[in-house]
Amino acid sequence: MDTAVVVGAGPNGLAGAVTLARAGLRVRVYERADQPGGGAATRELTLPGFHHDVCSAVHPMAFESRFFREFGLRDRIPFITPEISFAQPLDGGRAGIAYRDLSRTRDQLGVDGAAYERLLRPLVERAQDVAGFTGSPLLRIPDHLHAPIAFGIRALEQGTPVWNARFREDVAPALLTGVAAHTILAQPSIAGAGAGLALTTYAHAQGWPIPVGGSQSIITALLDDLRAHGGELVLDHDVTSLADLPDAAVTLLDVTPKAFLGLAGDRLPHGYRRALQRFRYGGGVAKVDFALDGPVPWRHPELARAGTVHVGGTREEVAAAENAVNRGRLPERPYVLVSQPSVFDSSRAPAGKQTLWTYTHVPAGSPVDRQEAVIGQIERFAPGFRDTIIATSSRSAVEVERHNPNYPGGDIAAGAPDLWQLFARPTFSAEPWRTPIPGVYLASASTAPGPGVTGLPGWFAALTALRREFGIGAAPELSPH
Repeated sequence: MDTAVVVGAGPNGLAGAVTLARAGLRVRVYERADQPGGGAATRELTLPGFHHDVCSAVHPMAFESRFFREFGLRDRIPFITPEISFAQPLDGGRAGIAYRDLSRTRDQLGVDGAAYERLLRPLVERAQDVAGFTGSPLLRIPDHLHAPIAFGIRALEQGTPVWNARFREDVAPALLTGVAAHTILAQPSIAGAGAGLALTTYAHAQGWPIPVGGSQSIITALLDDLRAHGGELVLDHDVTSLADLPDAAVTLLDVTPKAFLGLAGDRLPHGYRRALQRFRYGGGVAKVDFALDGPVPWRHPELARAGTVHVGGTREEVAAAENAVNRGRLPERPYVLVSQPSVFDSSRAPAGKQTLWTYTHVPAGSPVDRQEAVIGQIERFAPGFRDTIIATSSRSAVEVERHNPNYPGGDIAAGAPDLWQLFARPTFSAEPWRTPIPGVYLASASTAPGPGVTGLPGWFAALTALRREFGIGAAPELSPH
């Protein structure tokens, strides 16, 4: 039986490992940490009984990723999909509420409701097409052009200074920018607007699901399938060179280009090495997790029912904070991304208590602890929040990278997701997962189609390896059935 080696037990590494195992290869996965999961791990970060997602908490692509659809993820583990996908508090007790139901969202947006619906309805009605072309290498020509054209026109509008042209008030624009700001890009920007529109489309299509038990449940499902097909996992094993790995027909690396340069040593041709050295990483995150004595006392009552809350105020305030980060400065009033998983999943905290997941954007490599800035910004919209805090776990961008080297400088996207690097990720190629070293493939979020818990970079890398190394053109069956 042919063998395969995978470095990294995050969602992309495991997606590739599962695919190779299903094709009949004997697969071994090496993970440097004492727990699998990478960006989808769940740990007790604050106090016993409080289960916090280490990086990703809410999964807009869990139902839309083609890999997860093929894998049957929603049939393998339980999800809770909040009625309110995300929300954006504003001063004066106001808030924008993005319900799964687009019509209901329209109705609460007042004078801008119809404009918001016209922006999103054509995309929501073709959500799977949107996921198809945004979740594939952008060098590939889409099978159907209607959704890409509609999407592109809207990304150009929302990614340029005319982004307010269709709106008259501040709530709908704030909702859209709160999602676009996930990218840690300058606002407005075409790439940021594109990512924001895709995520907002999924919010109004099937919602933003939360896995019961935490993101680790996704990893457990992948590992169960891998082991059922003969694969194995080795923990606490730090690979520092390709020479450390056993001989294998295929090697998948769920690592950044920066890490690959170190692993490969002098085995890479000069041109390819230079291309990887030019790959750019983006801004970082500082993460703060809270154990709470009760729910967040949001001033607007509907915020308590939102799976995700984007804390930052108006479109202009969020843009100012994100643009400050992109200029290398720490904003006084930061944009804070908040998730409230224990509101929906009682297994995440002891009875009567709550876990709260937050992060804020900072310049790459920032050593600054942003706990007080995060608390202050939440207090702005939830007076008394500080009094609910029992314990905290706070990590600077430097500490985020120390925990997971796939986040250089705290960059959880593993590479700036700007417009050029959506095409050249990590190199400009129809097969960006393939490297010049025979049998070696990159399978991390630094490769196409980019960041997010989708499994797609690992899946595409594995499919490319099967085709190149074994002449296998058909994707292996992944269904749990």
